[in-house]
Amino acid sequence: MNPIVVVGSGMAGYTLARELRKASAEAPLLIITADDAINYSKPVLSNALSGGKLPEQIGMGDHAKMTEQLKASIMAHTQVLEIDKENKTLTLRTDAGIVTQPYAKLVLAVGASPIRIPIEGDGTSEVYAINSLIDYKTFHASLAQKKSKRVLLLGAGLIGCEFANDLLTTEHDVTVVDLAPRPLGRLLPQEVAIAFQKQLEAKGIRFELATTVKHIAHTDTGLSVTLANGQTFEVDIVLSAIGLKPNTELAHAAELAINRGIQVNQSLQTSHADIYAMGDCAEVEGHLLPYVMPLMQQARALAQTLTGNPSLVHYPAMPVSVKTPAAPLVVLPPAPHLEVTWNFEELEDGMIAKATIGDVLQGFILLGPTATKQRMALTKLVPDLLGLPA
Repeated sequence: MNPIVVVGSGMAGYTLARELRKASAEAPLLIITADDAINYSKPVLSNALSGGKLPEQIGMGDHAKMTEQLKASIMAHTQVLEIDKENKTLTLRTDAGIVTQPYAKLVLAVGASPIRIPIEGDGTSEVYAINSLIDYKTFHASLAQKKSKRVLLLGAGLIGCEFANDLLTTEHDVTVVDLAPRPLGRLLPQEVAIAFQKQLEAKGIRFELATTVKHIAHTDTGLSVTLANGQTFEVDIVLSAIGLKPNTELAHAAELAINRGIQVNQSLQTSHADIYAMGDCAEVEGHLLPYVMPLMQQARALAQTLTGNPSLVHYPAMPVSVKTPAAPLVVLPPAPHLEVTWNFEELEDGMIAKATIGDVLQGFILLGPTATKQRMALTKLVPDLLGLPA
């Protein structure tokens, strides 16, 4: 019997594998990954410094342990070159050469890759991006070698702000640069973004907004960074966190439907019947949500479908806790297509912002220790983002 093949051993791939084993102890399962197959929680990477975790302490299981734990075959350091939909086979590049692997069902859990912007200068070798434990090990090692602690963070989105907070708590001098006029500009209305920025600035994070990095050059004492607005200052290392782009190349070559991500229906099925996608690479009925809770919902539903119990993924209201203890923040943005009215309530230590249509709460933003306590109560009032048929 040909196996269920999962491409990717990140949080999506391994979470699906666990759910598959709950649904079936015997279903043949093969996981293919281009990296070393170490299991780790990717969200941990953006607060590992403040948690005192060394890179070698983040992994929760190596290739051998995961093979035993999941009762699966795992092919590490293996690249999928091609999907043959008609014959239901994969062409793989392994250490032993090119091989062909058949599948019964195929799941693409191939994640997303950091967006890079062009930067001039000989200092671009000191620009790092963290999208995996391997990336984090490289950044951590370089950071430890620096005599001073001046870090420039390129990107004031969710991950950028989390890394900025993490570096701040370990006594780094942090400057955040972004083209947007406010941090978290895609998630927060202006009123909350301003308050969020002020709270982080009060703790010591510096923002240079409405500009970007144009040039980085090595100097005798570090890196000279020139911004597009002409401002120049010195740092020791640059971390780029300007966003992620779903990895769709393999799906595109197989002529699967792609929009912002690999397009799937509520069964997580692509435009081809025996191929599915989940995690950061998947756009589910128009929703591209690179967060943990949607991933968990996807894994539970897809495991049932793959083991003979067709199931639809369900998205209840899923707030996101941003890991910025210097400015505690919970976000549940309204669906992008909704025309909502924002109402703001200022508190001594933050703000509550509610997005409504009529009397129905469609989303909310909670800033500060007092506001974030209302997370559960408000979540119950928000309709499902992706419901199940009646």
